[in-house]
Amino acid sequence: MKRQLVLEDGSFFIGEAFGSTEKTIGEVVFNTGMTGYQEILTDPSYCGQIVTMTYPLIGNYGINRDDFESIEPHIHGLIVKEVCNVPSNWRNEMTLDEYLKEKKIPGLAGIDTRKLTRIIRQYGTLKGMICDLDVSVQEIVEYLKTTALPRDQVKRVSTKSAYPSPGRGYRVVLVDFGMKHGILRELNKRNCDVIVLPYNATAEQVLCLHPDGVMLSNGPGDPKDVPEAIEMIRGILGKVPIFGICLGHQLFALACGADTEKMKFGHRGSNHPVKHLATGKVAITSQNHGYTVKKESLPHTRLEVTHIALNDGTIEGLRHLDYPAFTVQYHPEASPGPEDSNSLFDEFIVMIREFKKKGEIVHA
Repeated sequence: MKRQLVLEDGSFFIGEAFGSTEKTIGEVVFNTGMTGYQEILTDPSYCGQIVTMTYPLIGNYGINRDDFESIEPHIHGLIVKEVCNVPSNWRNEMTLDEYLKEKKIPGLAGIDTRKLTRIIRQYGTLKGMICDLDVSVQEIVEYLKTTALPRDQVKRVSTKSAYPSPGRGYRVVLVDFGMKHGILRELNKRNCDVIVLPYNATAEQVLCLHPDGVMLSNGPGDPKDVPEAIEMIRGILGKVPIFGICLGHQLFALACGADTEKMKFGHRGSNHPVKHLATGKVAITSQNHGYTVKKESLPHTRLEVTHIALNDGTIEGLRHLDYPAFTVQYHPEASPGPEDSNSLFDEFIVMIREFKKKGEIVHA
């Protein structure tokens, strides 16, 4: 069955439908990962987006029970050059097509994904629609131009209530802005006693749980759309060690007086080189974000840049000069991607240990 992708600039692509045949709208982005499509599908940070995979063959190892990053996917659509309907892997349980049908997510295959990626790189991310061929391109373009994309993605993907993931080690409050399960897995590996809180938890609610440390998770969208989180971070800063990842990194920067801005087409993939400024060491990282911390907003803050992206020089890591708090823009838990930066979770544990030795933790 033929269907089409139409972009707000008037570009359109006709390809073969797979997955659901529902109509969908979203921000069209691209991911350069060669593998990891199952984690990408279930990463809450992709909420509201239509993801184009630049690697030409997707679905060749199927879908398994172990590689999910959330219980339900929030992606709005998937675009590939070629979809594999006969996967070969010992863990395979269903095809990509079957999974997308089950989750009512439309897919489009057989289009020129290189051309689509070049359009996004040249003009930036664009609104797009996947639909049947019986709708005129001009009609869709007009609709896209007058339709605003949702700005409540964090509210949509965050847990609605607090829940524990028990352990015998340090107590970590994990604030869920769209948490990938890989982050929780890494804390569990270190025997942390984790309590997951919703995105709109207050500083008082966090501190009342007597945490040894606070983790700010990844998540979708513009960090400025989550003012509650910014206020919460200001309320706990200096009272408990903080580690932020991706959206958590951006929210932390805003809470400390820095600013953020939308990137032209963002970083999405599992092969992004990041340099640690203190050591000069370069790590290959997994990334998924469309916003970045503005360099020029840092001089009047107490934040220090710790990491930069080697591809474009954007900020990839921060630490506070006065308080035990550090953040990274990339994903040290990988899922999918290289595990070069996994030791950052150990650094978080060491920071908690050192802070407790000083007896400085303040509870509400």
